[in-house]
Order: sequence, then structure tokens, then C-alpha cells
Amino acid sequence: MLFISDKAKAHLVELKQEAGLDESYFLRVSVVGGGCSGLTYKMDFDNESQPKDQVFEDKGVKLVTDMKSFLYLMDSELDYSDGLNGKGFHFSNPNSSRSCGCGESFAV
Repeated sequence: MLFISDKAKAHLVELKQEAGLDESYFLRVSVVGGGCSGLTYKMDFDNESQPKDQVFEDKGVKLVTDMKSFLYLMDSELDYSDGLNGKGFHFSNPNSSRSCGCGESFAV
């Protein structure tokens, strides 16, 4: 399962409205190689499902990921921060063994 915080949901709804996206669009989350720790998160709005997609819904938000990424993301929560320590989305990922100093990448 993938989860989303209330703050992340509110910001995603705002971003979709600003981009003029309709209800057919969902958030695609994936894990790709890169960054100081080896793996980084990638997020995009998408409206085309793939045959092996893993589909979750939390708080009315549809979250979609491929099977390989889901192995890294299982039970993670997407959150949003607008505080002094940085603005943006971040994941609380129980599968991560370490992350880099900037918080942009992780390792398992």
C-alpha cells in the first residue's frame, strides 16, 4: 500500500488545478537510479495505465506505481512540507536504510 498525508493531498489537488488536469489524471510514483545514495523518487501526473501497474487510493487520491518501484515504496507515505527546512514533497519510507544529506535520494 502507498499512503498520502493530508498536506500532500491538498498540494497535489492545487497542482492539478493549476495545470488544468481533469479527474482522469493520477499521480505516478516511481523509483529510479541516481542521486548520492543510489535511488531517487520520481513523480508525474499521468492518465495512462500500464498492464503491470500497482494502483492504490488513499484519501481519495489515486497513486500508481510499477511493480519494481513498489518493492522499494511498499508502505511509504508521501508528505509535503512548506517549512523553513525546505519546501516540497518527501517520502517517509520504512524500506530505506539511509538517505543523503539533502534528502533527495535513498538506499535500501
